[in-house]
Amino acid sequence: MKSLVFATNNKKKLREIREIIGNKFEVLSLEDINCHEEIPETCDTIEGNALQKAHYIKDKFGMDCFADDTGLEVAALNGEPGVYSARYAGENVTPEQNIDKLLSKMEGVKNRSAKFRTVIAFIHGDVEKEFEGQVSGSITTERHGEGGFGYDKVFQPENSDLTFAEMTSEAKNKISHRGNATKLFVDYLNDEL
Repeated sequence: MKSLVFATNNKKKLREIREIIGNKFEVLSLEDINCHEEIPETCDTIEGNALQKAHYIKDKFGMDCFADDTGLEVAALNGEPGVYSARYAGENVTPEQNIDKLLSKMEGVKNRSAKFRTVIAFIHGDVEKEFEGQVSGSITTERHGEGGFGYDKVFQPENSDLTFAEMTSEAKNKISHRGNATKLFVDYLNDEL
């Protein structure tokens, strides 16, 4: 079975990707390759951060790698938090603190439309590819559900009465931004590898 390194330390994200990819490929974590440092994310775009993380592993470990970056883009906030989604409330904050800041900024706002975007950057030999997935929805006025991670408790995808945090992981993966990007990525892997 072909092995691919996924440049993440996020165990929930790793589990989600492994569930979506299934058993066609072995997905190795940073821990699996003894990479314990924080990989920089200093670009001002989601695409740039994904590619930066993939290059870091390729350059330092010489292994083919994929990395993703995700942003929540809220229409009424001019696309915030966007590329800063993981550190919206500051450095070294919890997802709950990020949600608190988002709900605070959205208080009384009528237009609650938002979208999640995920970009997966893949480096295989000299080839670089990007795969993007999106899902549109809205920001709820309060938290709902206990599953998922990040902003899942306050993001309700279109045509659903549930937030991502209220869905089973299987239901979420079928429609999510990460699920959509990963499906494109897996199609590419099946055709090319």
